[in-house]
Amino acid sequence: MKTKNKTDYFNDQLENKGVIIKPNEGEKFEMNGLSLTFKVTSEISNDQLGVYEIVLAPLAIGAKLHYHRFMDETFIVNEGVLTIQVGDKEYKAEPGSVAYVPRFTPHGFRNDTNEEVKLTLLFNPSQKREGFFKGLLETLSENPIDPKKYLKLYNKYDSFPVDISNMIPIRE
Repeated sequence: MKTKNKTDYFNDQLENKGVIIKPNEGEKFEMNGLSLTFKVTSEISNDQLGVYEIVLAPLAIGAKLHYHRFMDETFIVNEGVLTIQVGDKEYKAEPGSVAYVPRFTPHGFRNDTNEEVKLTLLFNPSQKREGFFKGLLETLSENPIDPKKYLKLYNKYDSFPVDISNMIPIRE
């Protein structure tokens, strides 16, 4: 009689997969008044969590009113005052504020001040959000910006503008 390798149903198999990302570490790029650093990526988290460090220049727009179908978004304000729009209400989020925006909740964010705003942005699950940010860099670098290309990128990465005639994150 052959003996098979038995599966252990009673004990956990521990793994050492923790990652520490230090200040100034992570892939970083800038676009349109926004600096973004990838901290915990979809690859690191097996697509479960995305953590991104964002610096918004004075009067920069992060995103106009939009929603997600398959992920939640959390904003943690570290420095400055972030204006967050949730539905038809606007909030001034000071340092230490946390704004949790579950899926299907229209939201947008911007810096309405003359000071930088630093925040941590979390997506759960991450839905390969890094591809969205890289595509955003390409799209917003074009002159003029192609709204159809912008919308295609948005939709591919689970972002849906509430008003497609007012979706490009630029102050007019």
